[in-house]
Amino acid sequence: MIRIGTSGWRYPEWRDGFYRGIPQRRWLGHLARHVGTIEINGSFYRLQPPSNYRKWAAETPDGFLFSVKGSRLITHHKRLRHIEDALQTFTSSLALGPKQGPILWQLPSTLRFDEPVLKDFLAALPPGRHAFEPRHESFRTDAYFSLLQQHNVAHVVSDAPTFPCIEAVTADFAYIRLHGHDELYISSYDDEQLDGWARKIRDWDRDTFVYFDNTMKGAAPDNAQKLAQRLDVPLASHT
Repeated sequence: MIRIGTSGWRYPEWRDGFYRGIPQRRWLGHLARHVGTIEINGSFYRLQPPSNYRKWAAETPDGFLFSVKGSRLITHHKRLRHIEDALQTFTSSLALGPKQGPILWQLPSTLRFDEPVLKDFLAALPPGRHAFEPRHESFRTDAYFSLLQQHNVAHVVSDAPTFPCIEAVTADFAYIRLHGHDELYISSYDDEQLDGWARKIRDWDRDTFVYFDNTMKGAAPDNAQKLAQRLDVPLASHT
C-alpha cells in the first residue's frame, strides 16, 4: 500500500489554482478525489473536537486515509516528558474510524536525542502506527534507530534545506515528508527529483505514506499526483 498526498488542505494560495471555482467548504472533498491521503495539521496547534474528525472522514471517499499530526503540547511544550495525561486527551479525541492512518510526532529543531526520554515516550504510545520526525542532527545514531525498530515506529524521512535529511526505514511502513528541496515549503519537485523518490519507495518495498508539504505556492497537489503516477498508485476513490 502506497499513499501519496499533501500536508493539509486549507491553503488560500491554492484558491486561484488547484481550487479554482471550488467553494472553500468543498476543498477537502476536492483534494481527496485527487490524492490518497492527507495530513491533518490543525491537530498540532490545538485539540480538535471529535466532531471535526467525523466531519472530515465523512467528506472523503471510501478507502481514504488521514495521518494526524500530534499535539505540539506534547512535542514542543512538554518536549516528550510527563506526557501521559496530554497523550490520553489527544488520542481520545481522534474519531476517524477506519480512515485513521499514522500519528505523526514532529519534534522542535532544538530538541536533541535523549535515549531515556525517547524510550519512555515510545513505551507510552497507544497501539497503532506512529511516525517520528526529529529535526536535530543528534538523532542520526544507531541508538535512535534501534529504539524505533523495537516499537515498530517509523522514522520520518524529511527533505528540506533547513534541517537534516536522515534516510532510515525503521518500521513495517515508511513515512516521507517533502517540504521543498531548495526553498522550505515553496519549491516544486522536478521530474528528476520525483523519479529519485519513486526509486527509493520501490526499493523500500513496504507500505509507504508520502506527504508534500511544499504548499505555499501550490506545488503540493501537482507533485503528489505526479509521484503517484510514477508509482502506479490509484486514487482512494478508485479503490
